[in-house]
Amino acid sequence: MIGNKRWLILLLLAGVFATPAKAQQVLTLKDAIQTAVNNYGTIKAKSSYAAASKTSVEQAKRDYLPNLNVSAQQNYGTINGQNGPLYGFGGLGVASSGAAMPDQNWNAAFGSLYLTNINWDFFAFGRAKEKIKTAQAVADRDSKDWHQEIFQHEVKVAAAYLNLVAAQKLTLSYQKNLSRADTFRQVVVTRVKNGLSAGVDSSQANAEVSSAKIALTRAIDFEQTQSNLLAQLMGVPPASFSLDTFFVSRVPAFLNDTTDVQNHPLMQWYKSRIALSDEQSKYYKTFSYPVFSLVGVLQTRGSGFEQGYGPLKSDAYTQGYWDGVKPTRTNYLIGVGVTWNLTQPLRIAKQVRAQKQISTGLQAEYDLTGQQLRAQLQLSDTKIANALDNYREVPAQVKAASDAYLQKSVLYRNGLTNLVDVTQALYVLIRAETDRDIAYSNVWQALLLKASASGDFNLFQKEL
Repeated sequence: MIGNKRWLILLLLAGVFATPAKAQQVLTLKDAIQTAVNNYGTIKAKSSYAAASKTSVEQAKRDYLPNLNVSAQQNYGTINGQNGPLYGFGGLGVASSGAAMPDQNWNAAFGSLYLTNINWDFFAFGRAKEKIKTAQAVADRDSKDWHQEIFQHEVKVAAAYLNLVAAQKLTLSYQKNLSRADTFRQVVVTRVKNGLSAGVDSSQANAEVSSAKIALTRAIDFEQTQSNLLAQLMGVPPASFSLDTFFVSRVPAFLNDTTDVQNHPLMQWYKSRIALSDEQSKYYKTFSYPVFSLVGVLQTRGSGFEQGYGPLKSDAYTQGYWDGVKPTRTNYLIGVGVTWNLTQPLRIAKQVRAQKQISTGLQAEYDLTGQQLRAQLQLSDTKIANALDNYREVPAQVKAASDAYLQKSVLYRNGLTNLVDVTQALYVLIRAETDRDIAYSNVWQALLLKASASGDFNLFQKEL
């Protein structure tokens, strides 16, 4: 029984002290891209612009609805009238009307006006329809701009991620180099103390250690710069990222299929800009034509002044509120009219011509972008071939350099070579390890370039 209790206590203590430390969460490339798409300010802004443009389409459709106005007013005042011309500049004239009295008087009563008005431009040679199409073209342009921004940002984040992976590998290589240099310095110092090597060798060994420290500091600085850039692109505070480096150690599958750059998100955005400009030209042209309108008015009035009010019966009015505001007379009006500014076509013709010239300029930008993407696509195939050649070559380079360094260091320990040969072998090994770290990253960078040029980011992402 005592033994069982002892084992139970040991198990409890093991559970307490064996709790593993919380490891830093690995940031995968897919997570980095998703975080960047969700957080980056420019993408969020263009998403809002696209949503606003989509709402403007609905607003353009509702602009075709007739104007329906309802008005009611109740007033108190005099109605002195006078024969003579009157023009209300700026709408400041008061519409008081009544019998022309021989003298000014201050007889006042209540009056009212109740009005319903409908006004509808029911035909304008397709103006409303073209306005809706123009709004739809704006919405399509902003949507395409949003999607191409997402695509471009995905490429930027992937490139920054690969650069940070390469930077971290370089830092590890330079840490190993510092460890090698420090270990070899101890060998040199021991030989110098034992009189087996010249004293200058220890000074040179110390210099190599200092050089290795400086190289490591530079590598760390470069890694921190790339980490900061990745954090900016992700829209998160700068931090030390633990990255997924497994996929970099293998070669992705490269597709040699011909890709049509016309489907590239950037090309689609340029194309939507041309379509918008063309729709604006059509919309502007409709302003050259007349507008047919339908109008309807229903008006009811009330007045505290009686029918016989005038010079001979100036007391025929009442100051009662209800007597003045209750409706007593009603009129209606229905009409059809046409409005045409005959000089408008002269102005619109130049505006339409200017818009067509803008379309020509946008077409030139579209063609230029296509040329650049096709050239970039061709360049990506060349870079892929070169990156694969280097990827296949670096293992042999690293092995040969490592063997040479090992040989020179063993020979030095046995007094069969000098420190210069060992240092030279160390430089060759450092360069080989650096080439290896960069070559692995360049293979994926070449694939990313191909995905960027083809407009298909899934070409890169599916290999992760």
